[in-house]
Amino acid sequence: MTGTSGKPLGIIAGGGPVPRHVANAATRDGRPVLILGIGGEADQTIEAFPHAYLQWGQIGRMQKLLNERDIEEIVLIGNINIRPDFRSMKLDLGAVKIVPKVLSLMTSGDSDLLSGVIKIFGELGYIVVGAHEIAPDLTVGAGPIGRHGPDAAGQKDAERAMIAARAIGAIDAGQAAVAINGRIVALEAAEGTDAMLERVAALREKGRLRWSGRAGVLAKCAKPQQDLRVDMPTIGLKTIQAAVDIGLAGIAVEAGRAMLMDRAEATSLADDEGLFVIGEPSGGPSAP
Repeated sequence: MTGTSGKPLGIIAGGGPVPRHVANAATRDGRPVLILGIGGEADQTIEAFPHAYLQWGQIGRMQKLLNERDIEEIVLIGNINIRPDFRSMKLDLGAVKIVPKVLSLMTSGDSDLLSGVIKIFGELGYIVVGAHEIAPDLTVGAGPIGRHGPDAAGQKDAERAMIAARAIGAIDAGQAAVAINGRIVALEAAEGTDAMLERVAALREKGRLRWSGRAGVLAKCAKPQQDLRVDMPTIGLKTIQAAVDIGLAGIAVEAGRAMLMDRAEATSLADDEGLFVIGEPSGGPSAP
């Protein structure tokens, strides 16, 4: 875990449950927490902790709130559903000072963008740490999670889907892929994992994909160039429910480089539905 007990922590929060989980972990470690929720993205659950809401462009206000509490370490975590449009937002003085750098980043790929954001925060005097460093229980280890593991067909699909996910990650296109009966049927792009799974469901409903029982695996892994402090691949209840609804046999994620949210509930759901969830070692097969 980064930092020492009692050292204050700032959390810049998008949507989803991860910011709350990180805040709970920091609080248990004796660290005062301030959550700065992004307006329109952060959940109201952050209000269980000291918090404030920020609109895009309020960099100066963010600095003021963090500096008032002597916060040096920050976590950037949570879902961002709408990419900000800096041409239409009202920028405060703090944002105006860095807007040329921000605008240049907006034309970058996801990994370059996030690395640039970390650099900007460093220039502002903050240290960006990963959610998994504050709450290490989020990280998926190697092997099965829960009661179920893959059979031979499931293991083959897991390996095939992981190869595909690594391939698209190398070109900064996405983090996930689906293989069914040895065939790659979906690759993640800008739409994200959940929308990719909806696409698989639609293909099955139209008869473009056919299988009986549970078959196929969703694999998700970090891109080679990805900075895990701000963009570690994540699965949770929603992902597992989608895999169940589609009829997949399992989910494979890169061990040590992916997070599982709501672990107890997610594991219980997978166990009840006969779905396996496994952590695949990094550096696995790289060719079919």
